Amino acid sequence: MRQRRLMNQINVVPYIDVMLVLLVIFMVTAPLIQTGSVNLPSVGKSSQPPVAPLEVTVHADGSLALRDRAKGGVEETLSHADLTARLKLARAQNPQQAVLIAADKSVKYELVMNIMDELQRNQVDKIGLLVQPGRPIEAGK
Repeated sequence: MRQRRLMNQINVVPYIDVMLVLLVIFMVTAPLIQTGSVNLPSVGKSSQPPVAPLEVTVHADGSLALRDRAKGGVEETLSHADLTARLKLARAQNPQQAVLIAADKSVKYELVMNIMDELQRNQVDKIGLLVQPGRPIEAGK
């Protein structure tokens, strides 16, 4: 009697046949599938780019300067009354324009708070403080 040898090869021909049948099915049905269309909502203001903020600079001597980054960033020195008038004008043009306060580190905190109060009285909603990143403060020192 003859001994049977085991086959250690996989017959892949049936798998290839199944894959070819599936390929033909997908090729025939793909053009029949209709693409869906999505009706997107439209928006008004959010498509507009954000406006560059105004920058109020408080110098060490207490003088004020205003820099409009949207108009080239030229700094002009103003008094408190002129600052209020310019802010009202800017607010009339764009009510959502942000105002940044950049103060010298030797300026009294009270002066910066007075300017923030003045901005809030003129209905400026977006107020920020400009700072420079420094080295971290170590604990215990």
